[in-house]
Amino acid sequence: MNIKKIGLTALATTLVAGSAYAAEVSVSGGAGFTFVTQTGNTGSATDNGKGFGTDHALGFSTSGEMDNGWSVSAATNFTDAGSMSTSAVSVTMGSMGTFKSGYSFGGHAGSYDGLAGAYEEVDDGAGTGLSSNAMGSQFDNGSIAYAAPAIEAAGATIQIHLGYALTGNDVALAGGVADGTATFGSARFAGVTISHDSGLTLGIAGQEADRNRISSVNSHDVFAGNWYATYSMGPVSIGYMQGYTDMGNVNAAAASASSQKTLAAADGIFTDEQYVIAFNINDNLSVSYAKAEDTYDAQAGSTANSVAGSTVADVTVVHKSIQLAYSMGSMSIKAYRQETDNVGYDSDGGSHTKNEIALGLTF
Repeated sequence: MNIKKIGLTALATTLVAGSAYAAEVSVSGGAGFTFVTQTGNTGSATDNGKGFGTDHALGFSTSGEMDNGWSVSAATNFTDAGSMSTSAVSVTMGSMGTFKSGYSFGGHAGSYDGLAGAYEEVDDGAGTGLSSNAMGSQFDNGSIAYAAPAIEAAGATIQIHLGYALTGNDVALAGGVADGTATFGSARFAGVTISHDSGLTLGIAGQEADRNRISSVNSHDVFAGNWYATYSMGPVSIGYMQGYTDMGNVNAAAASASSQKTLAAADGIFTDEQYVIAFNINDNLSVSYAKAEDTYDAQAGSTANSVAGSTVADVTVVHKSIQLAYSMGSMSIKAYRQETDNVGYDSDGGSHTKNEIALGLTF
């Protein structure tokens, strides 16, 4: 609920000529408790452990309408550590769509970077996150996102999303000027979602970022693309997704199959596929099962990008997640068990398992 609403009569904007009408400011948030256990044999000091924790957030938002019919909204959220989690400003221009920009706001990538289960995505809490999460990695900060007005056709709703960043380094500029020697030049994003009355939803998105040749050598431009399909029928919903990511790293030699790798630094390409099945037992209780396989292909051969003249074997990280969610008014209880094999795209990387139970209270 809103804790406090304040009428603002001095909300001004330089985006268009004209003044703004009164706006409303609201404060909302949630409080939570968590219990987590994890085990593993990856060699990390954090493989094994357990503990209690808190998970709460506080958010401030405001919105108002200008005298030309456009509306402006802004929101800032804070973590339980007291630091800012995300902040964004949106301008909705009537039938011309919506522009949005901010700090760690994700652009439109959240609609295309993974499939959600009853609680979270399949790689939440995993020893290695899915490569499909790279979607939007150049657009969290220092970018602008545009959502076109929805189009209705033949029982379907079509939504187009676009994004652009002058420099794709994911740096919050706060009115400043981007560093001309940064790793990336401009970055672009495009996505489309089609939702049909039958319960079928399709989505596809792609992003690319130019390498800044001043600071990057032996590298090429970044490209990432994801597509998904979900279908809901009564209490059952299923989803399938595929992703392709090439971070543009070109090294003198490809890493061996039995070595740790990161999405940001490894050469070659990453391809993943994931599926999720969810069932609503009743209006309050839902369960889900999800699995994902994320494969690293070093693209190694007998000449360039090779190790001792032989092809480097592909390595697949495997994720599995069972989740449960129960809600009763403003209270919720959610839980998952997440398992990861071949952590770090390493054939000798071992396994990691995490269990979490969370009690949430919203206000």
